[in-house]
Amino acid sequence: MGLAARLRAVPQEFCMGMSRAMSKHFRVPNRIIAKLKESGVRVPEVLRRAGLPAGLFDQTKVLVTTEELFALWRGIGEVSRDPAIGLLLGTESRPEKYDPVGLAALSAESFGEAVRQVGRYKETTCPEEILTETSDGEWSIQFRWLLAEEPEPEILVDFCFAWVLSLARHGTGERISPVRVEVVQRRANAKVLERHFGCEVVMGASRNALVFRAEDVERRFVTRNADLLAMLAPQLDEELKRQRGQESFPEQVRAAIQRRLTGRRPKMLEVARELRMSARTLQRRLQESGRSFQQMLEEARHELARHYLAYSPLELNETAYLLGYEDSSSFVRAFRGWEGVPPAHWREARRERMAS
Repeated sequence: MGLAARLRAVPQEFCMGMSRAMSKHFRVPNRIIAKLKESGVRVPEVLRRAGLPAGLFDQTKVLVTTEELFALWRGIGEVSRDPAIGLLLGTESRPEKYDPVGLAALSAESFGEAVRQVGRYKETTCPEEILTETSDGEWSIQFRWLLAEEPEPEILVDFCFAWVLSLARHGTGERISPVRVEVVQRRANAKVLERHFGCEVVMGASRNALVFRAEDVERRFVTRNADLLAMLAPQLDEELKRQRGQESFPEQVRAAIQRRLTGRRPKMLEVARELRMSARTLQRRLQESGRSFQQMLEEARHELARHYLAYSPLELNETAYLLGYEDSSSFVRAFRGWEGVPPAHWREARRERMAS
């Protein structure tokens, strides 16, 4: 079953920089841990080689510093000894296996917008940024580790570049390839990289960069506008399906907004197009019912926020990102205005009620 069934002018240079509230830690996704085991990599040995606690992956939320992250990836490379392990870990066989952030990126309109969305997520959740640049008909993508005191491990570079390529291929539905891959270190696995990316690998470069054609920025995603509700909040999705057909016009608008709250704030024109009307007609009909588009946006965010907090393991910054907020503090302020308490307190109180 495909993703659709499952889910229903870049500037010359831009930089996704650090937020003042930037976290100093990275979260190690459960998916990476599972894929290590699937690949036959001895996880306890990886942790030992990396000098990390033996019970690190037993925690519900695995957080590491930049230094620990680099040590972890070096440990993976030493234990696996597979020259393609970084590529394997960064590549998803099916789009529905992506985490919420990846799914949100797949719902973007284009490859360039997807990269921008991922960059905005990293900006608010970890000490990492994505740098992109377009010049001379090329579009380059780099990952920058803001608190790093040493070069990033080769295997981590492989992982990041493979993840971007996998996203591009699933999103466009085509076997897109970069123009070239640039790496700083001399690589023993250069041939492996060339086969995987389908392009030249330039070693001894001044940067680690994935370079595409400039026109690839605008490549449309066939997965755009995918509905994340079925993946992230199935209870809400089922409720909306039951209501559909007997819902009022404001409710239809709210549902359309929710389907587009996938890492960015939807525009009125986009929602109007989905409802097959002009933005002016949408605005007029909302005014006739005593509502505004901004009110419907806040209602959509409020309802989704409650469901994400109640039914998903998403962190607050992940929830803020998916709801289209610029940072987690903006989300916390909004939620406090809706419920009278911060989202973390609301979630804990609900868990206590459910447990009693």
